[in-house]
Amino acid sequence: MTRAATLEFFANRQNHWNAHDALSLAAGHADSGSVQSPMHGTLSGRESIEDAYAALFTAFPDWQFTGDDLLIDGDRVAQVFGAEATHVGEFMGLRGTNRRFRIQGVRLYDMSGGLIQSERRLYDFTGLLIQVGVLRSKPGKDS
Repeated sequence: MTRAATLEFFANRQNHWNAHDALSLAAGHADSGSVQSPMHGTLSGRESIEDAYAALFTAFPDWQFTGDDLLIDGDRVAQVFGAEATHVGEFMGLRGTNRRFRIQGVRLYDMSGGLIQSERRLYDFTGLLIQVGVLRSKPGKDS
């Protein structure tokens, strides 16, 4: 992909994030693409990737993803990002807590044929779990 095509691809992805459009986000991945994510584990194939986006928007219906400027090196792309949302739906077996969280991280992409072949997401998952109440940051009195 040219640099201009890569920038356009990711600008369109930001629009899909803003619309919470799981189908369009997944369509940006190759049929046999993969995603490594602290939240979802290792995903293989567009269908499982779409399911993960849909689950994300169900658990966190106000999800806001903000991608920073891209670092582009041929078909490899890095994107620093921020995300914030409120835990409303079931997440990791926990009903919605209505607690808000904020994370920052980076996504590493390998592109081919105008699609994402692989994506690796890096962020403080433990911090997210603490913010939504799945984990506690300090031992309780009973510990």
